[in-house]
Amino acid sequence: MMAGVWAVVPAAGRGTRFGSELPKQYLTVHGRPLLAWTLQALFAHDAVEGVVVPLSENDPDWPGWTDYEGRPLIACTGGATRAASVLAGLQALPASVRADDFVLVHDAARPNLGREDLAQLLERGRNDPVGAILAAPVRDTLKRAGDDGGIDGTEPRERLWRAFTPQLFRRLQLTRALEAATAEGVEVTDEAMAMERLGLRPLLVEGAESNFKITTRADIERFEFELSRRT
Repeated sequence: MMAGVWAVVPAAGRGTRFGSELPKQYLTVHGRPLLAWTLQALFAHDAVEGVVVPLSENDPDWPGWTDYEGRPLIACTGGATRAASVLAGLQALPASVRADDFVLVHDAARPNLGREDLAQLLERGRNDPVGAILAAPVRDTLKRAGDDGGIDGTEPRERLWRAFTPQLFRRLQLTRALEAATAEGVEVTDEAMAMERLGLRPLLVEGAESNFKITTRADIERFEFELSRRT
């Protein structure tokens, strides 16, 4: 049986780009907050022991959950950036999670994570010395734009991947990578970027395109469609 792993799900964002007063992680989809669907997707895998959710300070929308699907759920106060929130989550993990244990980091707004993708990430990532991320190869033709909006050229897409979450790294190594980026004033857009800055090379594990991030209202509609297809 696969050993257990904890996850950090940063949810301190206010969703300003989404254009809603209510943070998008709390928007109701089929009667449940988006965050609930995300947690369900993580807990669908038996190896996920518990989740830490970094929140904005005095978050008025947090439902006050202390467990989910019968497993522990820990809320903590996050920070102004993703890195700060993930660091807070790593610090809030229970003492049973050792320095060299692997920890998942997953976007609160990625509710359609597939169980098989998570299983592949856990299996392959924990056999890698650094860790791994779910990702997908770039399949569209890429254009480089000029200042006037015209096309300056076509970029080669070979070896280019789009980074998804979850991302899987060792607790202490990820902590040090995020702290180093913060100390140097670099705002990392995902955890792998922080690891790369230390010269480390996380493994790419191909995941399904259906593991999309909710960034627009059209994405909400897409997720509603995905839910309607489930039996």
